[in-house]
Amino acid sequence: MHESCGIFGVYAPGTDVARLTFFALYALQHRGQESAGIATTDGNKIRVYTGIGLVSQVFAEDELSRLSGHIAIGHNRYSTTGSSRAINAQPILLETDSGNMAIGHNGNIVNAKFLRDELYRLGYDFQTTTDSEVISNLILSSSEEDWVDKIKYAMHRLQGAYSLVIITENKLFGVRDPMGVRPLCLGAIDSGWVIVSESCALDHIGATFIREIEPGEIVVIDNSGIKSFKEEGEREALCIFEYIYFARPDSLIQGRLIYPARQAMGKRLAQEYPVLADMVMGVPDSATAAGLGYSEASAIPYCEGLLKNRYVGRTFIEPDQRLRELGVKLKFNPLAEVIKGKRLIVVDDSIVRGTTTPRVVSLLKNAGAREVHLRICAPPIHYPCFFGVDMATRWELIAAHKSVAEIRDYLGADSLGYLSLEGLIQSVALPKEIFCLACFTGDYPIPVQLEMDKLALEAMPAFSFDDLERRGK
Repeated sequence: MHESCGIFGVYAPGTDVARLTFFALYALQHRGQESAGIATTDGNKIRVYTGIGLVSQVFAEDELSRLSGHIAIGHNRYSTTGSSRAINAQPILLETDSGNMAIGHNGNIVNAKFLRDELYRLGYDFQTTTDSEVISNLILSSSEEDWVDKIKYAMHRLQGAYSLVIITENKLFGVRDPMGVRPLCLGAIDSGWVIVSESCALDHIGATFIREIEPGEIVVIDNSGIKSFKEEGEREALCIFEYIYFARPDSLIQGRLIYPARQAMGKRLAQEYPVLADMVMGVPDSATAAGLGYSEASAIPYCEGLLKNRYVGRTFIEPDQRLRELGVKLKFNPLAEVIKGKRLIVVDDSIVRGTTTPRVVSLLKNAGAREVHLRICAPPIHYPCFFGVDMATRWELIAAHKSVAEIRDYLGADSLGYLSLEGLIQSVALPKEIFCLACFTGDYPIPVQLEMDKLALEAMPAFSFDDLERRGK
């Protein structure tokens, strides 16, 4: 499973907003490592700089110095619609006669292909293969004069998940879809306001958490202050994987800090699936807190059986065949002297395709572990996600076609226990009704009839308004 995207917006006259955005994106790097970008405006012109790679690889002093202004948005991308190419990096800038805007998007639009085809027939220009550009053009296609009304028009037509940061020449907007699938919050800084995917980024830039942006809310910030508008939805559907995996442990979502929620998952796993063992370990980093929770509840000592190389996968240099065959050894290194001869309880966040986990089990056993007992914080994943998680198609999901016993044997584990759905909800300690649990239950918050491939928009044509005359429009 891969990350969502991280988005940030700031309105702060008299502040170096490009530099502020840079450090906020640093704090959100865990949400996407494919590309990064910043857009700024000084009230007259929007400037954008994007690139492939980590924030530290994309930006240097020269790039930041050219991004002048008092309003900015930033984006870290993991692609859920559209390939990982430079043209698809965000923020996306659109300059038209009806107005200029730059947008950063976290989520996935289920009806993007339909909307893009409609906008194509109307003559709208597409330079990328992302659903984010579909959102942009849909906003610009509205006949409304006011930007808030344009955004409302788009919200009425979009289906799926979207948390957005948008700038025009003189305004900053934060938008969250009516289901509230992806997190978004509001903070205050000395001379202005910030909008960010996760509250953890606020501490890094010296901002104060104010509140979460509500599902269906549009926040507008300009020289007159801050205003809020609300579009009601039929139900809330916050992605529960924000608690299991995506969000940083020091983030606050729905008033619940992520770290103790993950600890509680581990404690509940110890109650649901106890086993005699010598040591407990969490697969770093997302399952560390859950591992500690299991250890505390079971009174079995905690150990760091695996060390993680946090830089693997963050380079453009492909490994040669010999290194590729090492697979997970590039990412994790076992502490053989610690685990040799031991019965291990290994806590992990989830099992999706079942490709990495057997390698982890094999790595531990080859390092001398006598037994490996897997405990998983997420219930079995039976259905794919359509709302901004690049998870897998249904035929790739191991739990969709294997029993727990079959999965245990396939992974090479001595035992396997998945946290129950009830146990997960009790660990998060929030009402079940506010979450999207579709990957476990198949009960999607909106009807999903067709599974759109991540690269579905790649094959669709792109053109500019200059083509209209040739097409007789």
